[in-house]
Amino acid sequence: MSSTNETIRFVDLVAQYHRYKDELSAAISDTLEATAFIGGPALGRFEKGFAALCGTQHCVGVGNGTDAIFLALKALGVGPGDEVITACNTFIATSEAVTMAGAKPVFVDVDDDTALMDVSKLEAAITPATKAIIPVHLYGQLVPMAEVMAVAKKHDLFVIEDSAQAHAAIEGGVRAGATGHAGCFSFYPGKNLGAYGDAGGVVTNDLELAEKVRMLANHGRADKFGHVMEGVNSRLDGLQAAILEVKLRHLETWTAERQAAAKRYDALLADIPQVRLPKVRAEGAHVFHLYVIRCPDRDGLRAFLGERNIQTGIHYPVPLHLLKAYEHQGNGPGTFPVAEKMAEEIVSLPISPEITEAQQIRVAEAIREFMSRSEK
Repeated sequence: MSSTNETIRFVDLVAQYHRYKDELSAAISDTLEATAFIGGPALGRFEKGFAALCGTQHCVGVGNGTDAIFLALKALGVGPGDEVITACNTFIATSEAVTMAGAKPVFVDVDDDTALMDVSKLEAAITPATKAIIPVHLYGQLVPMAEVMAVAKKHDLFVIEDSAQAHAAIEGGVRAGATGHAGCFSFYPGKNLGAYGDAGGVVTNDLELAEKVRMLANHGRADKFGHVMEGVNSRLDGLQAAILEVKLRHLETWTAERQAAAKRYDALLADIPQVRLPKVRAEGAHVFHLYVIRCPDRDGLRAFLGERNIQTGIHYPVPLHLLKAYEHQGNGPGTFPVAEKMAEEIVSLPISPEITEAQQIRVAEAIREFMSRSEK
């Protein structure tokens, strides 16, 4: 049994580091010795390897996941006067990137079972200004992409997959990021495939799009001083690429470990009536970046778990349309009722490839204890 004094980390990056310390140290040392800080061979190898994993022809490493979405939008020609539809319960980076490109984010509500974009709401949100859809593979689970693509094809819209939480998720033999015009990834340290700093990537099967993203991310350069357009500085640096190259070798193992941990939680929590477990759309389509349950007294549960050294999170406590940043859009409370209700009930439990069965038993027993006390 896990000691009650031991902190159960939300994501145990320390344990992961020690598990692969020798491989990581060698990769970092090689990069330092070669002074391959910008570009370099590790970047090319990682891009090739990640594209192969995703089942796409191209991957462009960029500075972070937010820039990945922004650069994909810019490369597709999305800009001022355009609207881009996305889910209202994602991290602000998704909609922020739309605004950075000069377009307007338009929100839709989500499915009550999966927390994913409610695809049935898409057509009602489309206007003559709509240029693109950004489905968000939230918590690690794929949005039903066949349905999204059918709507996009009907209305001649671009599709940019926000795959920041869904590395290696697969459905029908197709990976996250490989269905739309572009797939955008974050390699933030806590992600399923995480760097040791900010990092991101864009995958696509469109060579012209990949080349344009690469130029935009490097000051619009075709060569060192041949700037064919204005761009930005958003390069995936050599050190992060070297770290990601090492971690990429282990991603499929980690995915299986996350999925096994999720099944353990399912079994441990199944008989607690106050707890609503995550719904998996299809086997393999959920890689459990997050394991998110719902319960009536979410804040009480989090406080109770915190007192017992169990870290938790909320993803996300306020839907985007209710943030001050978007109050100018006029979408007040009640606009997207499913997401609003969900935001009051969701809690993310500790999960990572390194979490042990004993730790999960301790989490489940603490939840059971809280629920039994709440009934009295």
